[in-house]
Amino acid sequence: MIYLNKLNGEKFMINPELIEIVTETPDTVITTSTGHSYIVEQSMEEIIALIKEYKQSLRRLRTDRG
Repeated sequence: MIYLNKLNGEKFMINPELIEIVTETPDTVITTSTGHSYIVEQSMEEIIALIKEYKQSLRRLRTDRG
């Protein structure tokens, strides 16, 4: 899960595996494969970095478990 902020400052977590589309118009909008959309404070670049960090942490967990 990654942490994001809605425009009103409310924090929430989202499963990055469910993210289907991210657009900036100029607000950043995340659309999930379940059809939900979220407007967030983070830029597309920040979201990409969070997803990369999330996936790297999963790989580390798999490696640590042997």
